[in-house]
Order: sequence, then structure tokens, then C-alpha cells
Amino acid sequence: MSFKEQINRKNIPTHVSIIMDGNGRWATRHSLDRTYGHKEGVKTVKKILEAAIEIGVKYITIYAFSTENWNRPQKEVDTLMSLMTETLNKETQSLIENNIRLLVIGDRSRLKKDLQDKLAKVENATASMTQLTLTIALSYSSKLEITEAVKNIVDDVINNKIDKGQINETLIDNYLFTKDIPDPDLMIRTSGEYRISNFLLWQLAYAELYFTDVLWPDFDKEDFYKAIVEYQKRDRRFGKIKS
Repeated sequence: MSFKEQINRKNIPTHVSIIMDGNGRWATRHSLDRTYGHKEGVKTVKKILEAAIEIGVKYITIYAFSTENWNRPQKEVDTLMSLMTETLNKETQSLIENNIRLLVIGDRSRLKKDLQDKLAKVENATASMTQLTLTIALSYSSKLEITEAVKNIVDDVINNKIDKGQINETLIDNYLFTKDIPDPDLMIRTSGEYRISNFLLWQLAYAELYFTDVLWPDFDKEDFYKAIVEYQKRDRRFGKIKS
């Protein structure tokens, strides 16, 4: 029986976040330049979006490029940014046809102006899509996100827009980059690494974590469904005792 056939359609995670790790190692194993791994990784994103829609996942968030990734060799950084622009140019119509909304979170100020403009254009073009929301964490750091939220809250307290006594978890949620989407139910990381690497630190507080040795370019629909099946075996108590 395939993993897809084992899925309980009454217990589908609303939001799945993914750390897409292993593109470079995949390329090295195939005696290819690292850029080929990133290109194959884009193909995997398309497959996983299809898989998510097939079973009813409503939100997918992918970790595409961290603020720490700016420290990679310039050639690789330039390739990744060019690949992002190329993918947006090629896939915008596909996003619309498949009723997928695009959101981007992160520090856009570090991106080139043409990429910033392209991202805004695609977000606007897909704003009314309702089948699935794809959020791309680009030039993203959770510590940066939380730091910026604290700064903005302090500013609003100083300017009497909010009172210090109003500060609670819900208010903080509304100052994060992810204020428009629910917290993840499941986080998947590929390639055999067992850490969350500055990704959605606040939002993953009660998410189920799933790690696999499969490199991202090799991660297929059945691997995704396997993660969903494993998620459905978990007992999510959110700090409560089992009834």
C-alpha cells in the first residue's frame, strides 16, 4: 500500500513548512556543479505543491534562502537569485492556473531591485488565489523576524498606539512576518540534518518535526505522503495530558 493510500483525509495538517536541504550534496554525488542541484530542487517544489493540493494541505512554507546564506560564495548566491527570478517568470501563470497564492517573507532590502519588483508583482497577481498559499522564506532569519517585531512593538508603545499591558502572544503573532498565515502543524527537513536552522522559531513551538535522510532533489510525492502519515501517528497534546 502506498503512503498516499494510508493517509487519513480527516487529519490533514493545515500548514506544512519545509527546510529544503541537500541540493548541493545531491549535485556533488552526481558529479555536477552545485547550481544543478538547486535547479533540480525547483522541480521538487513543483511536485510537492501538487502533492499538497492532492490531499488538501492549505499552506506550504519553504525555506529558500536564509540571511546566513548571503555568506556563501558570490557565484552561488548570484545563481540562486537568478534562479528565483527565472522561476517566477516561468511559473507565475502556473500559480494562477493552480489557484496558488504566493507570499514572500524575509529581508527584501538585500535583494536586487528587479527581484523585489518581480516578487511584489507575483504576490499581487496571485493575491486572490485560494487553493493553497505558498510562502517563500527568502533572505529570512527567525531571529531577525523576532527582533524586528520587538522593535515595532516598542515603537508603537512609545507612540501610544498600544499599551504595554496589551502585549501577549496574539499581539506578537501580528507583528511577525507570518501574521497572515497560521503556524505550521508539521515541519519537514530533508538531507539528514537534525536542526531547524533559524527557521520559524516562534511559529514552530508546537509543530511536529519530521526529519529524513532523503536529499531535497530526490524528495518525491511518496516521501511527502510518508511524512504526513508519520504526522498522523503523533499525539498532539499542546501541553495538555492525554485524555
